[in-house]
Amino acid sequence: MAEIYELSRSAFDRLSAELEDLTTTGRIDIARKIEAAREMGDLSENGDYHAAKDEQGKMEARIGHLSALLENAVIADGGDGSTVVAGCVVTITYEGDDDEERYLIGMIEEQHDDFDVISPSSPMGAALLGAKVGDTVHYEAPSGDMAVTVRAIQA
Repeated sequence: MAEIYELSRSAFDRLSAELEDLTTTGRIDIARKIEAAREMGDLSENGDYHAAKDEQGKMEARIGHLSALLENAVIADGGDGSTVVAGCVVTITYEGDDDEERYLIGMIEEQHDDFDVISPSSPMGAALLGAKVGDTVHYEAPSGDMAVTVRAIQA
């Protein structure tokens, strides 16, 4: 059974647009680069040809990744702000520290400038799921047992 990926609407739309661009314009552009490099002659020592083929391979890998991700994606609504769920932004403090940190609970594909992303399947992300404001949750980190307190939840 395929893994289900929870994405925000904005991330789903952004990734869909990227996939559309790669499968249309991207493939045409790389085909032109390969054709231009072929016209330069001997392919065995043609750096432009090998660079274009390498670029094509990376692009096709990204297309495959995005296709699989979007095929198995569901839109996470971020909840109602009462509990930590995938798609929400959670403000936490670490035990013994008063500095607040904000994290989006989601996939790395959610990348955002305002805060870091925590996977719901990571130790901290899994511990936070279902927590409410004021709850302290514990999780196992490489440095040992860690505790964080939920200060705010934003849908």
